[in-house]
Amino acid sequence: MVDIDWLKDHVEVPEGLTYEQLAKDLVKVGLEEEEIHTSQVTGPIVVGYVVDATPEPQKNGKIINWCHVDVGDEYNETDENGNKVPRGIICGAPNMAAGEKVVVTLPGAVLPGDFKIEPRKTYGHISNGMCASERELGLGDNHDGIILLRKYGFTPEEYEKLQPGDDAMHLLHLDQPLLEINITPDRGYAFSYRGVAREYHHSTGAVYTDPATALGKKAPVTQGLPEGVKSDIEVIVDDKNPIHGVVGCDRYYARAVRGFDPASHTPNWMRRRLIRAGMRSISLAVDVTNYVMLDLGQPMHAYDLDKIEGPIVVRRANEGEKLTTLDGKDHDLSVEDLLITDSPNGERGSRVLGIAGVMGGLYGEVTAETKNILLESAHFDQVSIARSARRHKIPSEASRRFERGVDDQLQPAAAQMAAELLVKYGNGEPSEHPTDYNTVCNRRPILFKASEVARVAGLDTDVNTISDILTDIGCTVAGGGNGEFSVTPPSWRPDLNEPCDLVEEVARLVGYDEIPVTVPPAPVEGKVGLTAEQLRKRQVADELAEYGMVETLSYPFVGDEDYKNFALDADATKKVSVEIANPLAGDRPFLRRDIIPTLAQTVQRNLRRGVENVSLYEIGHVYLWDPNAPAIPALPGAVKPTDEQLAALDAGLPDQPMHVAGILTGNAVDSGWMGDRRAVDWSDAVEAVQRISDRIGAKLTLDQPKAEDVPAQWHPGRAARVMAGDTFVGMVGELHPHVNEALGFPAHSAAFELNLTALFATLSGKPVQAKPISTFPPVKQDLAFTVSTDVTAAELEKTIVEAAGNSLESIDLFDVYTGDQLGEGLKSLAYAVTFRAEDKTLTSEDSEAVRKRIVDAAAKLGAQLRA
Repeated sequence: MVDIDWLKDHVEVPEGLTYEQLAKDLVKVGLEEEEIHTSQVTGPIVVGYVVDATPEPQKNGKIINWCHVDVGDEYNETDENGNKVPRGIICGAPNMAAGEKVVVTLPGAVLPGDFKIEPRKTYGHISNGMCASERELGLGDNHDGIILLRKYGFTPEEYEKLQPGDDAMHLLHLDQPLLEINITPDRGYAFSYRGVAREYHHSTGAVYTDPATALGKKAPVTQGLPEGVKSDIEVIVDDKNPIHGVVGCDRYYARAVRGFDPASHTPNWMRRRLIRAGMRSISLAVDVTNYVMLDLGQPMHAYDLDKIEGPIVVRRANEGEKLTTLDGKDHDLSVEDLLITDSPNGERGSRVLGIAGVMGGLYGEVTAETKNILLESAHFDQVSIARSARRHKIPSEASRRFERGVDDQLQPAAAQMAAELLVKYGNGEPSEHPTDYNTVCNRRPILFKASEVARVAGLDTDVNTISDILTDIGCTVAGGGNGEFSVTPPSWRPDLNEPCDLVEEVARLVGYDEIPVTVPPAPVEGKVGLTAEQLRKRQVADELAEYGMVETLSYPFVGDEDYKNFALDADATKKVSVEIANPLAGDRPFLRRDIIPTLAQTVQRNLRRGVENVSLYEIGHVYLWDPNAPAIPALPGAVKPTDEQLAALDAGLPDQPMHVAGILTGNAVDSGWMGDRRAVDWSDAVEAVQRISDRIGAKLTLDQPKAEDVPAQWHPGRAARVMAGDTFVGMVGELHPHVNEALGFPAHSAAFELNLTALFATLSGKPVQAKPISTFPPVKQDLAFTVSTDVTAAELEKTIVEAAGNSLESIDLFDVYTGDQLGEGLKSLAYAVTFRAEDKTLTSEDSEAVRKRIVDAAAKLGAQLRA
């Protein structure tokens, strides 16, 4: 959150700068505008002087105050004689008293939550306005009483100047907008006004002054203390379990402030800035540490020095240790957690004070009785902090900065700023003998060739401009005579480590809009265009879309609820499913083995929103875990894996075939009140599969298994296996009634799911040989057979095709009939067949011979030709 008033402390800002223009200036250097927040409060809201406050006890035991409040001549009431008199206002706040200056919201004002202020009769009086609390104005969480401006951080002189009727909107900055910007993970320094001001300087050339420079010079020297003089507290870093070999804390700066007045209040300007930054004002000591963090970018923590027993030990947690954090929650600590501990009773590091860089514990926190404060200003390992914050699900403003990288030279300056504020507003006395545990290593210079800018970014930038840009962002630049520099990045930019990082900085500050746009030429040789698999996948998607289905994408996560809805054995399924260590949703920690369960969630969502006819499909991967697969090896970072290591990784990964699935519900045909209407059934899903088959030339067939062999989620009598030759590639049909009931689907909802990876493997991809077109006339006949209901239409059709031989040109099933005329257990299948020879006109004898072969072959299946 960027407040122009605060930004002015570090960089020269032109008069009249708008937040819209500020957003444009910052986006030029990569700090993107998220939103410009405007106040939800509208006036009139003014300063009021309480002339009198008469307590009136009520029957319910509550005491309210009938007050007369002077709000200035412009807003005061007019009596029957035309004189201006104070407004009558009812107030139930316990801190209301005559003689106070308060904030009054007048009729016509609108407070957060669209709360409109209007005159209203209450407790026997007409209340013509309202005296407001912090929470009612959106300034904070305090609702214990109304705002008393005397205690709101104004100096005596400022308070004296406040007059009834003064605009409180401007006084409290309720009329000022606020710019929210998006910070990319590699630029943690921009999580501070120090960093944002620097970027504004880069964008506009405005004069910038780094506040850390002067503060660092004023910080007391910690080395070479006189003999017999001890530092404020001993600090020991004892990290026996560093992550990736990086010690969790390489700098810990501690400075005491004694004689602090715990009754001192946070000044109004600081409270206002904290609240506008989205932070709650708590107490002066805590507010100062938060303010320094927002201003400079250095997270800090304040301890009650009288409760701390040295030495302070920074160490990893031991197995079984627990901590109750400031938010009141208990946490089981991991051996990876970096802790701040002290040493009561001489037991070194035995008491846990908090999780380093994340959140403090209940013990040692600053309270209303604290008189001596220990300021902690440290530098912690990014990985350690990020893991702890995620492990315990307690992301904090401090952890957000530490995990992105904090300036490792900023600690003395931050402590100096905090100490100065505590002295000025809390009457404290800062120590001149702080402790500075410092093992920070010097940054490695980067050998940088200026020609890299043109090679990588395509920018034609001269050497002097490159040198000036790198110097301006804080780098130390040496050399350059032959176009090669030795560049040492500044301490606040831990993201600058390679030449390509410096190229990005040059491109960013020259302007991304200056990078020339070049369309890459298509290669003259080699393979271009889509692969065979990509083409077929696109053909499948196009065919289903043309059929009227809508493509969707769903998250591939499933859990117990999905297993229950689809009548799956949860225990057995989990054994062969990939489980996610840190799932997005705790109730769906497994990756799907089929698409239908996740696609069903999308169908459910549409049905619940009133969409009755839903036909959706999805193409995506499923994840088939093999419990017997070898363990996936852990490989070192920053080293290219060998072919053997890559093969070991592949061997341990689950199989991830590509599937296509569809679900159809509601009406398949609905042509209006005068037209036809038909509900979806199994035939619509079969039609979709058949269309896919025809589009990619797969010649898919259906095989209806016995009822007991049908998977639990499918209807036992209205589902079939989809076969590509002898290869099983999927299922099609209606969902089981129990599944429809569990999901809230209409009856007879149909679905299909095909394994495209297996299906595509059965296709040769060879060009189709075109058949010559015969110029001889066709012979068309209709053949109707009576056959047992156990014989499928596909089996009989196959028999007809084989018996007819080369003379058969086409065959289509056009009628299926069952009834009492045929007898029990029989059905009639009627086919339209076309015969045509390639070399002659078929005679009646030829046609009769083909017909006889068909009848004889059909008889082997028990089929009889009907007259």
